[in-house]
Amino acid sequence: MSAQPYGLIATFDTAAAIYHAAETVRDAGYKKWDCITPCPVHGLDGAMGVKRSLVPRISLAGGITGFCTGMLMIWWTGAWNYKLIVGGKPLFSPMFAFPISYELTILFTAFATIGGMFLLNNLPMHYHPVLKYDHITRGLDDQFFVVIEAADMKFDAKATRALLEKAGGKNITELEH
Repeated sequence: MSAQPYGLIATFDTAAAIYHAAETVRDAGYKKWDCITPCPVHGLDGAMGVKRSLVPRISLAGGITGFCTGMLMIWWTGAWNYKLIVGGKPLFSPMFAFPISYELTILFTAFATIGGMFLLNNLPMHYHPVLKYDHITRGLDDQFFVVIEAADMKFDAKATRALLEKAGGKNITELEH
């Protein structure tokens, strides 16, 4: 009984080769695929068709929530719950609430950023099928890889292998789950 296939992995020797391979895979219409590189490759996100992350928007929402929470908390304690006039000062002033609002803005932004990153990246993921590939450690040193998942709607083992060969991929191997 053979294991369920995860997809295909192809090896590339240079950053330019993986850049052009990424454009080829993107133009072929694949959606569930990734590039593994030992170093950042300028423009690879664009070549892959990767859209801008939602994490900054989640962080902004967390920051606004933190600021509003701080203001609301100081307003509730000073102007509603425990009305105490000290030296003729108002029951609520944004100037008094600013330090706690500032701190809660930072705290909520940090939590939202970490939470958003975890949710959008499907973390924690303690294992990935690509780790079964014998030469995956070369992706940390001097080789580049393109992985196309079998879960992709366009995936067909023969056609996908032919596409990777056309893009210049070497050592095209089937990955198991």
